[in-house]
Amino acid sequence: MTESATGLVLRARPLTETSLIIHWLTPESGRIATVAKGARRPKSPFLGKLDLFYLADFSFSRSRRSDLHALREVSLRETHGAIRQDIFKLRHAAYATAFIEQATETETPLPAVYQLLRQFLDCLCRHKPAPQLIFAYELKMLSELGLEPDLAETRLAAGTIKIAEILAQNEWDAGLRLKLTSPQVVELGQFLQGFLILHLGRLPKGRAAALTGEI
Repeated sequence: MTESATGLVLRARPLTETSLIIHWLTPESGRIATVAKGARRPKSPFLGKLDLFYLADFSFSRSRRSDLHALREVSLRETHGAIRQDIFKLRHAAYATAFIEQATETETPLPAVYQLLRQFLDCLCRHKPAPQLIFAYELKMLSELGLEPDLAETRLAAGTIKIAEILAQNEWDAGLRLKLTSPQVVELGQFLQGFLILHLGRLPKGRAAALTGEI
């Protein structure tokens, strides 16, 4: 039976000389993996439609024997091309993906997480990368996971708490308009680092790289 979905490409890797494994994030099916047979051939119908952070409508046949499903058709909607033109944007996006892969289960509906990633990527395409964009993503994700920190119970400075509240509760652009001091970036960054390790067991891969050059 063929199913249809809309999703973001989280990861793409070779399976054979001609085929790819594509990991998707979808709202209804959550994280799923598909095999794009022949995708690496010059005349493949998948050519130019499967790359990191691409948004697409696609259809697939669900496997009864494994968690790798057969990709059938892909209709590309958005490439988020600006991300591939800036190494810091690419690091931000890669970290966001790693966070989701570590903190969520496969094939579980994730509509709110899907929307958060879409918003994050769209914002990243429109703006320069900045520490507060990473912090806003972490705080919003933690809230969706039911792990929202009680900021009033922390030892953060009052100004840093206010910044964290704005980042967690407001639109992405509002957070980017904030002017954080270097001490505030360090304080909030260290707090969230410790909080993530405590609740996720370890930091999602790529956090340090995402913040490198931005602090």
